[in-house]
Amino acid sequence: MDIITLFFIFTLAGFLGFELIARVPSQLHTPLMSGSNAISGITIVGAIIAAGADDGSWITTVLGTAAVTLAMINVIGGYFVTDRMLSMFKKKDPASAAKKGGASS
Repeated sequence: MDIITLFFIFTLAGFLGFELIARVPSQLHTPLMSGSNAISGITIVGAIIAAGADDGSWITTVLGTAAVTLAMINVIGGYFVTDRMLSMFKKKDPASAAKKGGASS
């Protein structure tokens, strides 16, 4: 594919992604983030394939390695954020709540 076609696909994907995310209700952003972690996993597979491609160009290896690194940072950060959000919904220990004066007996 030529560079114009690739740029058109990139621009179209950007606008489409923005429109989709803008129309998601705020209550659904948490499941959407978990889904985006799965999509980032697919991105890692593509980046590994690009990094391992032996087409004689060192720039392909460098860009593929950078893509793997950035995608892994995105996935790990997403899991940390998801874990932190899920910990907000865990029940508090009754003994620790009583010590803070939150529970009356």
